[in-house]
Amino acid sequence: MTATQQRAEAAGQAAGPRRRLAHRVPPLLRDLPFRRYWTAATISMFGDQISSVALPLTAVLVLRATAAQMGYLTALVWLPSLLFGLHAGAWVDRRGRRRATMIAADIGRFALLASLPLCAVLHVLTLGQLLAVAFCAGLLSVLFNVSNATMFVTLVQPEQYVDGNSLIYTSRALSFVGGPSVGGLLVSLLTAPFAVAADALSFLGSAFFLSRIHPAEPSADSGGRGSVTAGARFIARSPIVRASLLGVATVNFFNLMFSALYLLYVVRDLHVRPAVVGLVLGAAAVGGVLGSVVTKRIASVIGLGWAYLLGCLVFTAPLLLVPLAGGPHPLVLLMLFAAEFGSGFGVMVLDISIGSIFAAVIPGELRARVSGAFQAVNYGSRPAGALIGGVLGTVIGLRPALWIAAGGAVLGVLWMLPSPLPRFRLAADGKPPVAEPQPGR
Repeated sequence: MTATQQRAEAAGQAAGPRRRLAHRVPPLLRDLPFRRYWTAATISMFGDQISSVALPLTAVLVLRATAAQMGYLTALVWLPSLLFGLHAGAWVDRRGRRRATMIAADIGRFALLASLPLCAVLHVLTLGQLLAVAFCAGLLSVLFNVSNATMFVTLVQPEQYVDGNSLIYTSRALSFVGGPSVGGLLVSLLTAPFAVAADALSFLGSAFFLSRIHPAEPSADSGGRGSVTAGARFIARSPIVRASLLGVATVNFFNLMFSALYLLYVVRDLHVRPAVVGLVLGAAAVGGVLGSVVTKRIASVIGLGWAYLLGCLVFTAPLLLVPLAGGPHPLVLLMLFAAEFGSGFGVMVLDISIGSIFAAVIPGELRARVSGAFQAVNYGSRPAGALIGGVLGTVIGLRPALWIAAGGAVLGVLWMLPSPLPRFRLAADGKPPVAEPQPGR
């Protein structure tokens, strides 16, 4: 064998493992623009999970916030969706240039969060500043999210909607596993305000990767359909989107009622140590990873619509195990683990399915406005749920309030059963087989 032949054979042997590895990479991640978009989303989601620990701990450990002030901090994160969701969607659709809006939102959130460790160094950090940062960052997140609803469909073909959403939500599930742990470690090593800097840097990373893609976006809406209420009118006329909004807003209202009481009940009434609580919450992330992997297979068997309803049911029903928990301590922990694992699995099936359905049925020129109107109701219900949960827990006790919250969340599925949503399926070309209202009609 000649030297040339030997080199060719060696090159072929080396290429074999590379080809096998490339074959294992999901097709969408072989597409450079989508890979950059997915990377931007993954970086940002991990940063968000770090802040989910670092921001509240900054309030508690550095600024000595009271329980009421912690409630204000939580409410201010969601309030911009209620106040500005409709207007943000209309503004983005009229302006166009969604990618540029997302980059600007990332840079703005970087600046806001970076101000916290800077002011901590100068010993001028105040609770008022932290609350203002939470509110303003929440507003920029609204602009980012309504723009992102359009960006996704410019990068993904209709027949790949489920695959694309599965990749995004797998990253989200993995961020739930690693983000809070990293956040807690950074708080221990660097103090809470400096842990927030990690989330700030994640927004720079997201902006960098978004700046390297140039998708063909839908044109700006310069006609009469650019009104603030166009998204809300579309939801009202669409039986699929309307039923989903009624169902998921109900689920989230009761779920926030549940969340407001969960930790207090588990620690005080069930006597679970804080360190063990962290492990219990981690079960939801593990369930989420599994859910993101199997959603496509579930949808291919029963259809996207039934997969969505199944996800809603599996997200909520296991929570009934929490007020039901009792008996020997190992049994209590087992029931809590099962509740978190099942709920985490269900929420991934829910999110991936509905993301794919909405990508198929919402017109591109209305996507930001529909997303904004949907957020205004869906996210706007959350602070009210948390507030009512606190009141019920005080008046009737934690366990009865948790029964009401978990049971109410399960009943949210009833809004969707009479609608066309359960029967929704994507055709082979990724188009919906049902007629949806068109813009302007």
